[in-house]
Amino acid sequence: MQTQSIRARKSSPRPNQLSDTLFQSVDPDLRRSRWRKFASYYRPHLRLLLLDVFCAVLVAASAIALPLCANLVTSRVLAVTDIAQAQAEIMQVGGLMLAILGVYLVANYIVDYRGHMMGARIEAAVRQELFEHCQKLSFSFYDRQRTGQLMSRITSDTLWIGELFHHGPEDISIAVLKYCGAMAVLFFIDPMLAGLILLLTPFAVGYALYFNRRMYVALGTSKREIAAVNERAEDALAGVRVVQSFANEALERDRFAEQNQHFLYSRAEGYRSEAWFSLGTSAFAQLITIIVIVAGGLRILSANLTLADMLTFLLCVGVLVDPVQRLANFVRLWQEGYTGFVRAMEILEIAPDITDRPGALPLPTPKGEIAFDDVSFSYEENDRHVLKNLSLRVAPGEFVALVGPSGVGKSTLCALIPRFYDVQAGAIRIDGTDIRDVTLASLRRHIGVVQQDVYLFAGTVAENLRYGRPEASMAEIEAASRAAHAHDFIMALQDGYDTNIGQRGVTLSGGQRQRLTIARAFLKDPAVLIFDEATSALDNESERAVQQALLTLAKGRTTLVIAHRLSTVRNADRIVVLGSDGVVEEGTHDALIARNGAYASLYQVQASL
Repeated sequence: MQTQSIRARKSSPRPNQLSDTLFQSVDPDLRRSRWRKFASYYRPHLRLLLLDVFCAVLVAASAIALPLCANLVTSRVLAVTDIAQAQAEIMQVGGLMLAILGVYLVANYIVDYRGHMMGARIEAAVRQELFEHCQKLSFSFYDRQRTGQLMSRITSDTLWIGELFHHGPEDISIAVLKYCGAMAVLFFIDPMLAGLILLLTPFAVGYALYFNRRMYVALGTSKREIAAVNERAEDALAGVRVVQSFANEALERDRFAEQNQHFLYSRAEGYRSEAWFSLGTSAFAQLITIIVIVAGGLRILSANLTLADMLTFLLCVGVLVDPVQRLANFVRLWQEGYTGFVRAMEILEIAPDITDRPGALPLPTPKGEIAFDDVSFSYEENDRHVLKNLSLRVAPGEFVALVGPSGVGKSTLCALIPRFYDVQAGAIRIDGTDIRDVTLASLRRHIGVVQQDVYLFAGTVAENLRYGRPEASMAEIEAASRAAHAHDFIMALQDGYDTNIGQRGVTLSGGQRQRLTIARAFLKDPAVLIFDEATSALDNESERAVQQALLTLAKGRTTLVIAHRLSTVRNADRIVVLGSDGVVEEGTHDALIARNGAYASLYQVQASL
């Protein structure tokens, strides 16, 4: 069995393992590549992006125009000579301000709604890309990854990515334009007072950058911790039957509480840095207001500033507060969104170990001859070989049983045939063709695998059976179920083939679940069948039903059966006994018993139990 090897692999790092931290040094070329990738997500939405930015410009321009209009009104009031004419001019300016307000409302609606939809579409695209890429990654990737961590990257991280893609362009555009526009007005009115305000900007920027870095680090830690919380919750809820059977609810509660507390602590540093950041930006805005009031008052007394200009100054300072707030919002979104983007890229940058070779051709329906030619394989480069220089021939339509002690590579041998893993040396051929020279999809289409660890999806019986052939008719489904000795128990279910069987088929017995997987294999109708210790955990009655289904399914197709219970393979055409050095002996059941070798010893041990 490969279980021990897999456990060993999990304890050692791998070159393409997801990093434990986002803050390790990143190669400049990789950083540039990620930036290009980041920008590429805007390409399908370029028109919407331009509309969003254009409307952001209108929002910023509207905010600058209103203080200028207020200056016109105040100047006219202070310089009034003809009341009727002044009233008319003020009403005209009021109408202009209403028009500006209308433009602002329309532009802001487009920014808020259409911009959010753009971000949501990009978020969905990233999530879809992540899911599709995860589907391509090899078994070796999942051997060393945890589902909760991957789920966090696909769901939580992409949510913040969408927010960043939406708010990033518009917040930057509005903040820059509002700040530059307001400063231009201030310099036009009073260069000295505006220069005083401008001198404070570098200090505010430096302060923001410092706490920006602290928030980046803290949020990265929080993302890892919430992923661990997801993992803990998923593990406990998926195994709730085991938890309750051992009365370990308190243990799981304490484990979750500990992990949840780690997440809480990680958020504390993030919130502390965010509080200091917000405090600094607010103080900056208030400090500017105080400077304008005090210095402006002195400038009015010295006749260097008019009251109308003073009012305009204060209104523009109010405009300057918004860019600071938008900057704070953008920094927060940047921390959440870009750290999530980096975590997503870490997955997308992992190349699948198993891919189609250039020029790989589809595998035609095979006769079923399988040849192992000097095959060697190990799960890690420096590990001992699970298989070394193994050679074996399986004739078309032959029923071959693989037996032997745990850890000699029986499951590994069968996992190499559909290229769940690739050999390090030698070759595996089907009908004389190296399996690496054919496409993965066509290879796996002609191979059926019935595993010991049965996996059924949440849904109905019919949906699970159709998984191998979505286009199968109901008559074909029933025929496959009858052949797998599953039809009778299916019809006894509440809704027959439309019965919802729950997550992983929890409402069914072990024998029923196993027969459904055999029926699913029947429906797929593969040329090569691999049966991996599928009866080891069944009771005698279920085992007999599964054995009968297996014998029916094996007729007319090449079959490899990994057997724990030797009673299940007595009718095999050939029994191959594997040991630490490869094939120890092979032959029929009767011939091997008569030889009184390794197989006979295994059989006698089981018979005595």
